[in-house]
Amino acid sequence: MRPLLLLLAALAAAPASAERLTLDRIYGEPALAGPGVRTLRVSPDGERVTFLRGRSDNQYQLDLWEYNTRNKKTQLLVDSKRLVPNEELSLEEKARRERARTAGLSGILNYFWSPDGRQLLVPIGGDLYLVDAAKPEAARKVASGNVIDPKISPKGRYVSFVRNQNLVVIDLATGAERALTTDGKGTIHNGEAEFVAQEEMDQHTGYYWAPDDSYIAYRRYDEAPVPVVRRFEIFADRTEVIDQHYPAAGDPNVLIDLMIVNPATGERRKIDLGAEKDIYLVRADFSADAKTLVYQRQSRDQKRLDLVAVDVATLAQRPLFTETSKTWVSIHNDLRFLKKGNAFIWASERSGRNHLYLYGLDGKLMHPISKGEWGVDNVLAVDETAGKVYISSNRDAVTDKQTYALNLDGSNADKPARITSGDGWHEAAFAGNGKIFVDTYSNPRTPPQVSIRRADGSMVEWLEKNELNGNHPYAKYLPDHLPTEFGTIKAKDGQTLHYSLIKPANFDPNKRYPVFLFTYGGPHSQRVTRTWGNYFDQYMAQQGFVVFRLDNRGSSRRERQFTDVIYNNLGKHEVEDQLTGVEWLGQQSYVDPKRVGVFGWSYGGFMTLRLLAAASDKIAMGVSVAPVTDWALYDTHYTEQFVGGTPKGDPEAYKRSGVFAHLDGLKSPLLLIHGMADDNVLFTNTTRLIDELVKRNVQFELMTYPGAKHGISGRVNQRHVYGLIESFFKKNLGGTQPK
Repeated sequence: MRPLLLLLAALAAAPASAERLTLDRIYGEPALAGPGVRTLRVSPDGERVTFLRGRSDNQYQLDLWEYNTRNKKTQLLVDSKRLVPNEELSLEEKARRERARTAGLSGILNYFWSPDGRQLLVPIGGDLYLVDAAKPEAARKVASGNVIDPKISPKGRYVSFVRNQNLVVIDLATGAERALTTDGKGTIHNGEAEFVAQEEMDQHTGYYWAPDDSYIAYRRYDEAPVPVVRRFEIFADRTEVIDQHYPAAGDPNVLIDLMIVNPATGERRKIDLGAEKDIYLVRADFSADAKTLVYQRQSRDQKRLDLVAVDVATLAQRPLFTETSKTWVSIHNDLRFLKKGNAFIWASERSGRNHLYLYGLDGKLMHPISKGEWGVDNVLAVDETAGKVYISSNRDAVTDKQTYALNLDGSNADKPARITSGDGWHEAAFAGNGKIFVDTYSNPRTPPQVSIRRADGSMVEWLEKNELNGNHPYAKYLPDHLPTEFGTIKAKDGQTLHYSLIKPANFDPNKRYPVFLFTYGGPHSQRVTRTWGNYFDQYMAQQGFVVFRLDNRGSSRRERQFTDVIYNNLGKHEVEDQLTGVEWLGQQSYVDPKRVGVFGWSYGGFMTLRLLAAASDKIAMGVSVAPVTDWALYDTHYTEQFVGGTPKGDPEAYKRSGVFAHLDGLKSPLLLIHGMADDNVLFTNTTRLIDELVKRNVQFELMTYPGAKHGISGRVNQRHVYGLIESFFKKNLGGTQPK
């Protein structure tokens, strides 16, 4: 059914007692999106599709479910509460969840299939369980004691994990446990990804299995050179002093080594990463035959990325090729080794757009797999038998994500076959052999619908149809659901900027309305997307605001010409683009240009401050949550990538890219919000801002959340912070007024 017909049908089926959204309901139970699913995986034998789902009484407590493709039944597989009734998390696990943006969730957050499809590895509460898929009630604990990053080895012989900063394996045939490293303590970590790798490089593991179980390559790092930041985590009833090794821009990073270990014997060897020690080890991957290890080495300035092949037997090395850039080389997880032909797939932005290339293990380019004025988001699966590479991409629309099939031989490089239908956003999870996938689809009028499909996109079965009928949690709010409009605006230099807009409830074109401008604005992010679930946007529109979003220069899923302009001068072009959007809004007859307010979080908090500083005559108020105010206070990899250089090497770039050099222009009312235990954007960013505003006699409002991290997560905190944001907008911008 088409989305519009689905919406009309749902309207007809919705109960007569329609209600307006409330913040209590947005953060209440059950989830408004319906019975959601996450972490979708297809078992290796293709018989089960497994996923995590929130409980009916607590959407943030996740259980493991399965859909059986043989009997067509969906059922609970592992009840997290039965496994661990009272979950307690270590400080290390809490930190990992903050890095992975899963803080606030509990229960089962991840799981892994054994290669034969018979067992699952389930970590929960620091313990590790093996679950027989046929008899899940007989789950057995195989490890305990602050276990992190568990895996089942590719051939299924071992379970591996990190405990107390050391890499450990269990031989499943004998049950014997072996510590592969023993020196992990203090500042020495084995098998873990360091702070910036987790936070900024999308690396949440520090070890990599060979496909035949013969070896593990692992990171060993020493964080002793990294300065210790002493920060206070202020809770409601106590204050904790935390000594954190935090590598701020220009500071030393960890000392990194790449090691290789035999899990059967414990024999360890060190791989030479080169003469230059101040580098980033991006990741390491084994070839299909396990004879070659390829590691990615990025220079400290991030303008160079080397791929280096290592002979596993001798540790002899040979360079494959190097990526370079005048700004930064983007890193990714799309290196895929083929089982045939001694070749691998590599993603690169060298053409100005992200595309795929086929290389031989000799480092020579064989041919492009994709090309054109569009970009590949990521590789989803490779089916060598069929000669296909499955990808997600923005090829048909920047605001959409679709799934496509490319030919490995490059014969359809510029015209991949689209295999998902329905304009909007598709997230695909493929089986290992690439034969079937699970498609999660939504758009602004359609909550997430999950279906099992063949590789050509044809339907196998609904996993969660999630129809907007009278029984759906959103049904009573559907009559007041407001449409989201999408469009484009030209930037000053002619670049295309995408925006979304929701007009207020009971819209009257003869009235002028205030504007709720949401911004993030930072790199690695896209906020104008045709997806479901921007409930607070809906809520503010129903409160009488025009709700507006615009993706400025630097935002993701665009060409390098669009992103590179921010380099060495953060805030300048982003603010110009947002003000282009504000100017466009002011030309609309239904917008009151004197009542435009802005809200942003993290980079968006930084953007809020820069927008108020640049244009308090155009923006009447702002809410800044957890803002970066001085980039010298933020971490090395992110900051040096975009600001360029270090605070000592290029102080002017840091000055113009920060907030303090621009504060004299900040005149509009400001609400400043920060969590008092934020270990990402340190609370020091806000205390320094407070001091500077006081020196300038600038009045502002402040809210701090005891014990809250960067996301101020948790139902109670989220309900409160968004209620505060709403109140500040209403207090300063009022409601709708006649023209």
